[in-house]
Amino acid sequence: MAEISQVHIRDATDTDREAVLALMLEAYGQYAKVMPEEGWKQYAENIKESVDREGPIARILAELDGEIVGSVQLFASSETAYGAPELGITSPIIRLLATSPRARGKGVATALIKESARRSVELGADTLHLHTSDMMASAVKLYERLGFERARDKEMQKGETLVKCYRLQLKETALLG
Repeated sequence: MAEISQVHIRDATDTDREAVLALMLEAYGQYAKVMPEEGWKQYAENIKESVDREGPIARILAELDGEIVGSVQLFASSETAYGAPELGITSPIIRLLATSPRARGKGVATALIKESARRSVELGADTLHLHTSDMMASAVKLYERLGFERARDKEMQKGETLVKCYRLQLKETALLG
């Protein structure tokens, strides 16, 4: 009988940058096929910049058998996450949740979201937010399964794309239990 590997969560270090960038580009690379070429180039550039950009209060990694297979960035607010104080989100926001295609279905994204929720509670937050689009349908299903609900008042339009907001009520979530 095969042994099931445990997802190990830890903070990213400076030495993880190249591996995290490769992971993020691999994870988000599936969208290159459905986005206009120029849109994908811009998205990939934003991903590259995010690895070094100041702003996240945490960069969290997931490992399976010593290999980095997931990452997420946790920001304090919409101002630090997007430079958008007008959204009025003053509680943590997760961004750029990435799971290696070969590690999908193994609980990596759930473990990263759980850790983000745990840290948000430690910071005294009542809610955890994230933004996504219809292009990321399987991610949306996961968020909804974990208890996130739409927060339409915190959504934004980027060109022709509606960037949907989801909010998790931390005091009501079973994720922390």
